[in-house]
Amino acid sequence: MKKDHADKKYALLLAARDSDYVLNKYGGYFNVFINALGDSDETIWDLFRVVEGEFPHEDELSKYDGFIVSGSPYDAYGDDLWILRLCLLLQTLDSMHKRVLGVCFGHQVLCRALGGRVGKALVGWEVGVKEVTFVEDFQQYCPFLENIQEIPYHASIIECHQDEVWEPPSDAKVIAYSENIAVEAFCIEDHILGIQGHPEYTKDILDNLIDRLVKNGLIDMEFAEEVRKKMEAAEPDKPFTTDVGTTSHTPRALRAHYRCTGNIQGPTSVLSDA
Repeated sequence: MKKDHADKKYALLLAARDSDYVLNKYGGYFNVFINALGDSDETIWDLFRVVEGEFPHEDELSKYDGFIVSGSPYDAYGDDLWILRLCLLLQTLDSMHKRVLGVCFGHQVLCRALGGRVGKALVGWEVGVKEVTFVEDFQQYCPFLENIQEIPYHASIIECHQDEVWEPPSDAKVIAYSENIAVEAFCIEDHILGIQGHPEYTKDILDNLIDRLVKNGLIDMEFAEEVRKKMEAAEPDKPFTTDVGTTSHTPRALRAHYRCTGNIQGPTSVLSDA
């Protein structure tokens, strides 16, 4: 029997620790994702802080309609135990044909887990509101995008990363690119989607992240000011995602029900995302 829409259940695999700013203003990245991508009041969202070693049990995976892998300051090509464990989980979800959306680090670690190659971006840091171009007829490559009418062939999206997909998995279709990044988005059949940008971010979150990048010597002040000037004249398009769970195009208040494994607030870090 097909599940009723109100019974849908999704999991956020959080690969970053909440920054003080996001924790104080939004209550954590979990809320940021639900605000941007949440579908309905009845939808259930579970939080798993994979960066802290919190993972769903294997016998629970079938209960979920979809999974989202967040951004992270960690390298998707790193060999931290939790990253290797996450790769195994993503391989399992792919074999189960579960819908998975990867965002930034999530996009890159999906690529790695499923046979692609990732590494440092050839152009260095990509920070700001960037224009992404979708390939012609991209929706035919991703059946779960067919019902989304609001994605234009050009879209502006917030980005903040110094790594990139070098080579997508062999069975993946590249569906978006930009001036500096060859693989802005890829999909596999009707269940896997990776997006290099941050559809969940707002400009204030990026602005705070820029402050922390400067403070920790990861970018210089001149570069930061140049990014901010460009940000003043640019606006990201409304958040978009697919039915990995939800088909939502506008931010909404956090009303989703959720079950959290571990502490909902969790520890903070100097850099919580990239």
